[in-house]
Amino acid sequence: MLKVGIIGAGRIGKVHLESISYHVKNAVVTAMADPFMNDETRAFIEGFGVEKIYQDYKQIINDPEIDAVLVCSSTDTHAPISIEAINAGKHVFCEKPLANTVDKIQEIADALKAHPEVKFQVGFNRRFDHNFAAVRKAYDEGKIGDAQILKITSRDPQAPPVGYCAASIFLDMTIHDFDMACFLTNSDVEELYVYADALINPSIREYGDFDTAIISLKMANGALAVIDNSRQAMYGYDQRAELFGSKGMVATSNDTLSSAVISTADGVTGEKPLFFFLERYMESFSEEVRQFVAAVENNTETPVGIHAGMQSVKIALAAEKSANEHRAVKLSEID
Repeated sequence: MLKVGIIGAGRIGKVHLESISYHVKNAVVTAMADPFMNDETRAFIEGFGVEKIYQDYKQIINDPEIDAVLVCSSTDTHAPISIEAINAGKHVFCEKPLANTVDKIQEIADALKAHPEVKFQVGFNRRFDHNFAAVRKAYDEGKIGDAQILKITSRDPQAPPVGYCAASIFLDMTIHDFDMACFLTNSDVEELYVYADALINPSIREYGDFDTAIISLKMANGALAVIDNSRQAMYGYDQRAELFGSKGMVATSNDTLSSAVISTADGVTGEKPLFFFLERYMESFSEEVRQFVAAVENNTETPVGIHAGMQSVKIALAAEKSANEHRAVKLSEID
């Protein structure tokens, strides 16, 4: 049984606590830490039988009984905490993004080189979603031939508070789609061009950010991709993908509460997409940790390693550069 410590008791930390407790065999959360631990959060954690609850995450890092650490803290702490855990010999699962700069991610890579026994996985849960996994499976099995055009639609149901947008739409939201572009085409990005604006809330421009974007990408394997993002889709959480190839096409539609369609004299109606990301992706959070645990137990490679974490941030930084400079940007410029 893999003993796990979770660092960060915010929304995503609680998601992983619940997911592991109910859906991941061969793993148990034995400790959880958060600098802002309060009575309400403590009671929530205790409800899952976790006995070790701290404010200082270092108590998890230094606990010899803990085998693996899930880093679910704020983005600026992902790299330093991951490095501390790696140096302590803990296996690490780290939420995205690993950092906001290439240099900090390289420090994680260097720590992993010094500790080859440590398993490291990046939290790109959408790779484990049943719809997107089916797209990749069809591609891997050669059913659509060579990848030529990829289309990704990713639109949130509600825009976050304006101040939150200082986190950058590309590093916070679109980073999942950048990883999807690489995953679904099995290729890195070579060059991109971004059109972006603040069409939902113009005041976001004061933070130097955007709420709407279209990103065109040239993949290293020759495929072309396009991502469209919006912070606010009034009808729900819009998550779709289409991969077109030399032999055919594979596409996914949104998940809904049911597939029932009502046809009457007044029109034809169906369910709206699931509204919240936890409704849409909860099973994928369980599956990514199951595969992380399996990699530790079987001493195999994790499905989403440091390369994916580095590439996604490079693409996000290139996207910021393109949006601000109004030009195509090669990924080699970020190197």
